[in-house]
Amino acid sequence: MSDTTITKVDSRFSPKGQDGEKYLASGKHVAMRMWENEQPSEPKESAARAYETVGYVLSGRAELHLAGQVVILEPGNSWVVPKGAEHTYKILESFTAVEATSPPAQVHGRDEE
Repeated sequence: MSDTTITKVDSRFSPKGQDGEKYLASGKHVAMRMWENEQPSEPKESAARAYETVGYVLSGRAELHLAGQVVILEPGNSWVVPKGAEHTYKILESFTAVEATSPPAQVHGRDEE
């Protein structure tokens, strides 16, 4: 029998990660999180994560720095950061985006790597 579990998450009550991200719905193989109203700043410290990330910009602008490339992210844009790729973000304007990570970022401390 297949899993028929439904999980509903109200983002107003979502737990927050150490970098301010809100954790949304999470399954066994994929998880969602939201970066809400991130303010302009210098680039965050570069990191390589043990998961793949896909994201979608709801509002604002940011730069994604990955492997010597710089991509401007604006409302309506989506992006992919491959598993293990060294990257960072620089917020240019108050930024809100939703990301999905596979495997789930918050499981087994993957966000702390």
